[in-house]
Amino acid sequence: MNDLRAERLQVMLSPEELSAVDDFRFEHRMPTRAAAVRELLKFGLAAADIGPSVDPSAGIKSSEFGVFGRGPEGHTPTKPDGDAED
Repeated sequence: MNDLRAERLQVMLSPEELSAVDDFRFEHRMPTRAAAVRELLKFGLAAADIGPSVDPSAGIKSSEFGVFGRGPEGHTPTKPDGDAED
């Protein structure tokens, strides 16, 4: 586990709240619900002038969240015979 994320927080959500989190997650191509919740939390804290300012229009990719590492070939899809596609 990442040392910066040593605390676990359990949150109960209504079906509507969970749907909103999932919609945000997929719209922003985030890898997990937890990543989406952390990002929404940053937005909320910034809006309340509690946390750092966040640019909600910034295009953030899942690879920037440190969840999916890129190998030497990046995220290059491969054909069944093992050749990379162009």
